[in-house]
Amino acid sequence: MAETRSFLKGKHILAVDDEWDVIETIGEMLSEAEVDVAQDYETASEKILQTRYDLAVLDIMGVNGMTLLEECVKRDIPAIMLTANSMNPESLMTSIQKGAISYLSKEHLSDLDTLINDLLGARNDGKPTWKMLFEKLGDHFNLRFGKNWKEEDKDFWDDFEKDWKISRGIQERLLHKEDIINKGI
Repeated sequence: MAETRSFLKGKHILAVDDEWDVIETIGEMLSEAEVDVAQDYETASEKILQTRYDLAVLDIMGVNGMTLLEECVKRDIPAIMLTANSMNPESLMTSIQKGAISYLSKEHLSDLDTLINDLLGARNDGKPTWKMLFEKLGDHFNLRFGKNWKEEDKDFWDDFEKDWKISRGIQERLLHKEDIINKGI
């Protein structure tokens, strides 16, 4: 049986949540990586500005996670949104539009290492992280949001599922890549 490649090993990850037990769990689950932590917006924002991270795991509530997501995108730091209380189609869509690479429920903390490894692997292979997420956790979203939850914003989801990315987040990320800026694009 082939061993799964670790995409976590050697990564530098920022974990942001206002609940210490969640921070501890993230640290334990991502033990192959170097994990920095923050429990509030100010500390997290300072770390984002001062350190080059391979990934950020951001709580939505309690730490101003959507603003932190915008800061990560500006610094070209891939970000995964993590939530319990904001688990709804609207915050999922906002996460996508603002450039997150994934959106996970805190219910999946026990699988966080596997999910993040798979997301990093898909990203490494140039595959859409959102497609991988919906293939793995689509049933979870249907259970949480209702079977026809995408019907309310059908145009958004139809466009999104054509290529599994939304241009604003991608464009924002590209605006901050030096190799593209230097080409005058």
